[in-house]
Amino acid sequence: MTKPAATFVATLATCVVLSASAALQERTQPTLADFSRRASRSVSATSRVPLPVLAADQLRDLASLEVSGSGLVPNYLKALTLIPSSVRPYANSFKTFLYGGTIEPETKVAMALQIGRELGSPYAVAHMVRILNASESGKALLRHFEANAAVRPEQDVAIRYAQSLTRDVHGIDDGRFREMRQYYNDAQIVELTFTVSFFNYFTRLSQAVNLPVEEWALNTIPKPPSVARDRSPARVHLISNAEMEWAAATLARRPAASQGTLGIDLVNSQRAMNLVPDIASAWRAFTSTLGTDAVVSREILLQVSFAVSSANGCRYCTLHQVLGLRRLGVSIDKLLQMQKDDSALTPRELTAVAFARKLTTAPASVSDEDYRKLRSEFGEKGALEVVLQTCNFAFMNRFTDNLGLPSEDEAVKVYREVYGSDWKKK
Repeated sequence: MTKPAATFVATLATCVVLSASAALQERTQPTLADFSRRASRSVSATSRVPLPVLAADQLRDLASLEVSGSGLVPNYLKALTLIPSSVRPYANSFKTFLYGGTIEPETKVAMALQIGRELGSPYAVAHMVRILNASESGKALLRHFEANAAVRPEQDVAIRYAQSLTRDVHGIDDGRFREMRQYYNDAQIVELTFTVSFFNYFTRLSQAVNLPVEEWALNTIPKPPSVARDRSPARVHLISNAEMEWAAATLARRPAASQGTLGIDLVNSQRAMNLVPDIASAWRAFTSTLGTDAVVSREILLQVSFAVSSANGCRYCTLHQVLGLRRLGVSIDKLLQMQKDDSALTPRELTAVAFARKLTTAPASVSDEDYRKLRSEFGEKGALEVVLQTCNFAFMNRFTDNLGLPSEDEAVKVYREVYGSDWKKK
């Protein structure tokens, strides 16, 4: 074993990503030594999607954490080559979510590591430990974890935030939110929520398609960008030039309310995201590529997001999906039945919805047979589209309901028309 590989295994085997003062161990989790062994075995795993070698022109100017000219391309990018236009924006999103914004990147990597533990992903854990090992501050953070000693208070709060929000989209109560405000302003809380949402997306994607851990991920160190920022922000958020410019551009390109997909001028989730414009821009650039030459119908994709949002009990997104389905002409009778059971779904819809629910509630349990059924119904690209739609609402449910975003009037009105009452958490 090479020295870097030994360092990785030793670190992963002993690292505990919660400070002693922050133990939320209601659930029994595999130890990080277990993750280390599973990561080593996963090198020989068989992906459920093609993982082609990318050509030189595809690698040119690709946002990467790797040494220039190394030719190292992570499998999470190769998996997206079924939608070629998405690869470059996703690479940029991964890098921007970690190194954009104003929060120390190592804190966000530690949050992602905790999410990987929560969801049982050796792939996610391996990549996050690798990134932490690439900087002195990351190594210092790992040393804190190895000793089970307290990390800095703001890191402790952020890691617990990631843990609770991954477990439950309503896992952050008012008391926890007030605790966050002791260390972070509004824009930074949005940034932390972005982090949790994105790495729930990333981890579920890796589990759904069974990404093998790259052998080089166990024995090389990445080269993250140098980031220097003020770590003592104002107690209130000071709107930046980038935010003002981003807001003006957003308003200029928004469709008329009657022409928008949902008939809403500017949705509240977008208003919140724009508090962190560099991350919001990267995310929008990626998600805007996913409808390119889609194989799966818009209605089935909304059935998927309705199922995910219902399973997570997300008010904001459930109302949006009801509104979207009604805009597509889905009958009130079908929507009423969907609230009770799956009997109104077609076999094709049910295949997508059943897979989405499993990836939502127990991502580590998704099997080759589960994916075979999805691929048999929708083909290679269509199956990936269902996975990405599911991951998107693992993201959106945690972003919207956790931040307490109010539903827009149009969404509330249509929900009342369909169900005869306001939304109630079951």
